[in-house]
Amino acid sequence: MASIFTKIINREIPGHILAEDDNYIAFLDVNPLVEGHTLVVPKKEVDYMYDLDDETLGGLHVFAKGVAKAIEKTIPCQRIGVAVIGIEVPHTHVHLVPLNTMDDINFTRPKLQPSQDELKGVAEKIRSNF
Repeated sequence: MASIFTKIINREIPGHILAEDDNYIAFLDVNPLVEGHTLVVPKKEVDYMYDLDDETLGGLHVFAKGVAKAIEKTIPCQRIGVAVIGIEVPHTHVHLVPLNTMDDINFTRPKLQPSQDELKGVAEKIRSNF
């Protein structure tokens, strides 16, 4: 069965997409730790990041760099944190999280619950900074 990320890639369910090319896609996390929390995903559905071929793994990080730069221009933060957990969805993904404190990337704390309109607004702002 296709992962929720594959369903977003295939436009079977909506996602607040920030950037996309033939191999990768970036979209806002719908339950973010902080405003601008983004997921970067290879379009090839592979569960574990280190099962990706070297070209795809390297490309994922290069694609994420461009997304991180756009987030950084949009969301006031000291830097963009990167996390790979890979347990909650069986599809490789990288979390990009705007950071002002170490706690901003604490996955055990309650997540934000922004409205779809709020997510849409954040996505539009980030897209304008590519």
